[in-house]
Amino acid sequence: MAELILEILWDLKKEDFETFKCYLNEGVLEGCRPIPWGRLEDQSRPGVVTLMKDYYGDKRVNITQEILKKISRNDLIERLENGQSRSKAASPLSSSHQGPDTGNEKLAQRIKEKQKPRLEDKYKDTTEGFGNSVEFTPLNNIYTELYVIDGDYKGVNNEHEVWQIETVSRKQRKEDTPIKCNNIFKRLPGQDITIRKVLTKGIAGIGKTISVQKFVLDWATGEANQDVDFMFVLPFRELNLIKGEYSLLGLLQEFHPETEGIEDIKLDDYTLVFILDGLDESRLPLDFQRNKRLSDVKKTSSVDVLLTNLIKGNLLPCALLWITSRPAAANQIPPKSFHRLTEIQGFSDQQKEEYFKKRFRDQADLAEKGFTHVKTSRSLYIMCYIPLFCWISASVLETMLDRPDIGEIPKTLTGMYTDFLLIQPNIKNEKYGNRNETETKKILESDKESLLKLGQLAFQQLEKGNVVFYEEDLRECGIDVTEASRSGVCTVIFKQESVGCKKKVFSFVHLSFQEYLAALHVLDSFTHNKFDAWGSFLPSEPSELSEPSELSLHDLHKKAIVKALKSENGHLDLFLRFLLGLSLDSNQSLLQGLLKQTGSNSESIRKTVKYIKRCFEGRSSPERCINLLHCLSELNDDSLEKEAQQYLSSGKKISPAHCSALAYMLLNSEKVLDEFDVNKYNTSSDGRSRLIPVVKHCRKAVLSGCDLTGESCEIVASALQSVSSPLRDLDLSSNNLGDSGVEPLCAALKSPNCKLQTLDLSRNNLGDSGVEPLCAALKSPNCKLQTLDLSTNNLGDSGVEPLCAALSKLHTLSMGPSVSNGESTPQQLRKTNRLHGSNRGAIQAGAV
Repeated sequence: MAELILEILWDLKKEDFETFKCYLNEGVLEGCRPIPWGRLEDQSRPGVVTLMKDYYGDKRVNITQEILKKISRNDLIERLENGQSRSKAASPLSSSHQGPDTGNEKLAQRIKEKQKPRLEDKYKDTTEGFGNSVEFTPLNNIYTELYVIDGDYKGVNNEHEVWQIETVSRKQRKEDTPIKCNNIFKRLPGQDITIRKVLTKGIAGIGKTISVQKFVLDWATGEANQDVDFMFVLPFRELNLIKGEYSLLGLLQEFHPETEGIEDIKLDDYTLVFILDGLDESRLPLDFQRNKRLSDVKKTSSVDVLLTNLIKGNLLPCALLWITSRPAAANQIPPKSFHRLTEIQGFSDQQKEEYFKKRFRDQADLAEKGFTHVKTSRSLYIMCYIPLFCWISASVLETMLDRPDIGEIPKTLTGMYTDFLLIQPNIKNEKYGNRNETETKKILESDKESLLKLGQLAFQQLEKGNVVFYEEDLRECGIDVTEASRSGVCTVIFKQESVGCKKKVFSFVHLSFQEYLAALHVLDSFTHNKFDAWGSFLPSEPSELSEPSELSLHDLHKKAIVKALKSENGHLDLFLRFLLGLSLDSNQSLLQGLLKQTGSNSESIRKTVKYIKRCFEGRSSPERCINLLHCLSELNDDSLEKEAQQYLSSGKKISPAHCSALAYMLLNSEKVLDEFDVNKYNTSSDGRSRLIPVVKHCRKAVLSGCDLTGESCEIVASALQSVSSPLRDLDLSSNNLGDSGVEPLCAALKSPNCKLQTLDLSRNNLGDSGVEPLCAALKSPNCKLQTLDLSTNNLGDSGVEPLCAALSKLHTLSMGPSVSNGESTPQQLRKTNRLHGSNRGAIQAGAV
């Protein structure tokens, strides 16, 4: 009957459903205790059905009938009675069956009593990424609440994730709607929808899996979501290992053996949560178009078919579903499949400091020293937005800050990762006691073969776009699986397959560390003239293919820079930064015993710095230009930023290269600009285009008369859709955008994240076809625009008509002298506006 009651509740409108819950709180039948409002208030329809089952058993049908009478829904009463009769007629045992509080209910309770302790034991501790090479730490001792928002940033899926850190969501604002991890399925105030399927996006290491871990742990320990009966965690990296066909129930028992006997329970009577963690790690096709439909939880099929039907709601349609993914992989599942999209935005500045305090909870001085050091390096401080990078930094600084003899504390990204690599062999030797060497060089020499093979693995998997890999991938690189499982560099997850043999899943502690080791592999191959190891990866001239040994370090740098600049999504940006940073003598000296020294590199580094500066003169995207600035930082060269500041203060003409540096500095300023007027900067049109990304970091942007390109319009549209954009006033006048140029802007205006209030599109050669999508955007409930200037455009009668309907939303519409057939446009708008009865929109007809 639970399924039938749920169908009835789905047919109730929001206000009737709220009234239904109020009656449950009051009590409608004698002898039936009221359900406390604290348990009812935020409940979804499936949650209410579960509560009624817990409180009333078989009487829940009678209570439903009584409440439906009180809210005058006799049609639903008839459906309930007919459904109940059919249910009884279908089963000869139903007359003696007393509902879920008999044998099946007792079985469900026994399974629940087994599952909660098992999940608590599994998720109560965290290793913070070290795999098998460190002591376990209680999760509740280290966990810092992450900033999760309702909605997600549009347009980041094609960017390197480290670039997203710097441009998307660092500055959380009061307009954002934060959601606590444990409330992921609960409605926000004013929302009239039951949240059953949730997709949470977040870049690598941002805290998706740790959020899942906390969510499950709090349920298992009774801290939250106690209306949930069963919880099933199915990580994609482990689902990849499942071969053959399973029923959904069989798959659940494979991952949760404590649920043995669950096939005897009618799961529709219970509140279930499925968590599919790490969609980006999936190697399953997930073909939502061609996979067969499946609705029987006992029928066998491939894992791929089971998952697509679970996600589409064909299997267990009332179950709650939470999927996590890196942004680039999220489009594997149709967006319409979800009731809520959320994004984990990582640590705010305050949370970064809180993490360090928790990490060194018994060493306040060390916590302060560590956090202060990180703040002195802009690149390190930005990266600490990622919780896992906070852990990497804290691990390194914990080792170094208390030892003045240890050497210089790293200030660059490459330096930090190099020191992080160095502490891994020391940890391994301390734990397993295989050797007594204390000198870093000797330790690296002893681990050289395995580390360089891991570098080869990292490079090969980076080329393929894989972030998890399996035993066969390791064997291709000649890696001993047992040795790899004892390395702190890899995290190993064991999964017992149906055939009874143990399988292992490998990943690097973070995607960025995979890119670091890939760069290490390329540099090592270069020093040993192993051109075959990376030659196909980097562009080459025909003459170089025959004499690879004649390539200089600078030649290698040039090839990597050219390859990275040609990448549209910047997937090699971080790899390039590490490759250049590892070329410094200071970093190579730390890696003695592992990396063959390339000799004195000062001349090659000087040439590379000069070459990078010349690259700014090309037509690379702003993202690639800013990454080149990071590359200069890795080479300990900050001359370009200093020169940009000098040019700005002197009033001299600023080169495009210096505009890129200036844009980077403005984007990373803690203070949001009140106004950004691109015309105030003495530079060329190319230089102005390099400054366009600053619109993401200002309240008012003036981009008038600067010959905006289609790419620039996309950047502006992206800024408008960012959840963290403070942009409220935008002047795009005199840019000759035309009808096609406004299309991305119109799409942005419909975004729920867009907060733009004033838009100037005057003198842009807009015609009637350009006004149509603009009016559609104005009608969108998400559009916040109050003032619009369309003066001096080419609007005809067919363009004016749809504008009339938009006047009810606008405070001010400025038309000025626009081309029209017949009446002047402002007069026609006033006339039509009166016919429509609108008294809100004000039309300004004066020339602009």
